Amino acid sequence: MSLAKRAIAECIGTFWLVFGGCGAALLACGVPNVGIGYVGVSLAFGLTVLTMAFAIGHISGCHLNPAVTLGLLASGRFKGGKDTIAYIVAQCIGGIIAAGILYAIMKGAGASFSGVAGDFATNGFSADGTTAHFGGAAYGMGAAFAIEAVLTCVFLFVIIGSTDKRAPAGLAPIAIGLCLTLIHLISIPVTNTSVNPARSTAMAVFVGGEPLNQLWLFWVAPIVGAVIAGILYKCVFEEKCCCCKDCKCDKKDDCKCDDKADDKKDDVKEDKKEDDKADDKAAE
Repeated sequence: MSLAKRAIAECIGTFWLVFGGCGAALLACGVPNVGIGYVGVSLAFGLTVLTMAFAIGHISGCHLNPAVTLGLLASGRFKGGKDTIAYIVAQCIGGIIAAGILYAIMKGAGASFSGVAGDFATNGFSADGTTAHFGGAAYGMGAAFAIEAVLTCVFLFVIIGSTDKRAPAGLAPIAIGLCLTLIHLISIPVTNTSVNPARSTAMAVFVGGEPLNQLWLFWVAPIVGAVIAGILYKCVFEEKCCCCKDCKCDKKDDCKCDDKADDKKDDVKEDKKEDDKADDKAAE
C-alpha cells in the first residue's frame, strides 16, 4: 500500500478508537442504573482496537497510536522518516475529528465542561495532590507518569510479541485488544487511561484548561514506555537473521547459513561444468 493509503487507514482507525472508547465513556458510562461503568469503557477501548486490527491491520499495521508507531520504530519493525511523521499526523487528525463529533453531540445535549481533568473523557492527574479526579485516591504527577510509562511498555511488548512471525498466526488482534482492556481496568482511576498521545490530544484540545496543560505527560510517558519495550524486545527476544548477504548481526559467525550458501555455490559450479561438457559434446 502507498503511504497515503496507509495514513488514511490510520486516520480512520484512530477515529474509531476515540469515537468508540471515549464515546462509550461519555454517552454510556454514567447512565443511572444501566450505565456500563469502568468495565464497559475498558471493553469499549479494547474492542475498538480488536475490530480495527482485523479491518486495517493488513493495510497499515493498525498502530492507532503515536507511541505504538515510535515503539515499533525502536524495535526495527517500522520505517522512520516520512512514514513515521505521516502516521502520527494521521492518528492525531483522526482522533480530533472523532472528538469534534462527540463534542458537538454533548454540547447539543446541553453538556458543559469546566476544563478540569476528566472533563470530556480527558486525561490528567492531581496537580495539588489532594483532588481526586477519577474516584478513589488523588494520584499525582509521579504516579501518573509511572503508570502510563509502564502500561505502554507492556502494551508494546504484547503488540510486538503477538505479531512476531513465531507467534500463533491470526490471534494478535485478540491479544492486543484484551491487553488494552486490561490496561484500562488498571489505570482509569489514576489518569483516566491514555497510553496514547493521539487519544489524549484529541479530547484535550476541545476542553483546554488543566487537561491541555498536563498533555505533555501523556506524550512523554507513553513514548518512553513504548521505546523501552521496542528496544528490549529487539535486543533480547528478536530472532537474529544471519542468512542475508550483508548481515552484520552478532550471531553470524555461529550460524550454518554460510555453509549452506557455500554448498549451494558448489552445486552451481558442478551444474555449470556439466552444461559445459554437454556443449562440448554437442559441438563435436
